[in-house]
Amino acid sequence: MFLRNLIMTFFLAAGLLASGIGNAAPPETVDGVTTIHLDEYNGYFTAQETLAGLKPGKYRFVVSNKADKLVGFLLQDGVTHQQIDMFPLEPGESRTVIADISGNGFRYRCPINPTPWYEVGVSQ
Repeated sequence: MFLRNLIMTFFLAAGLLASGIGNAAPPETVDGVTTIHLDEYNGYFTAQETLAGLKPGKYRFVVSNKADKLVGFLLQDGVTHQQIDMFPLEPGESRTVIADISGNGFRYRCPINPTPWYEVGVSQ
């Protein structure tokens, strides 16, 4: 049983590293604006930077459509669910939005090609 768990853990760690999840860099902040790159595929998003340990502040979201169809991006306050921004994206299109993120954090999803909500907390 121990050996089986050890082997499963090894393959899980190798898969995470191969997928790039284990290698996500912290987001870069320039002139007080932190940039987060989000890629939308058919039914899910990936983030190029780690979204752990974010602080309240000004954020630049660079959203790219990697799907082969029209998708959208909906950004909301993490607690009140007040809409911060929403827009469609044609295949291959990228769009940038700058938003002030409070201590409530934020959440995002695609309302056109429904994805789950991605809830991101921030630490004070």
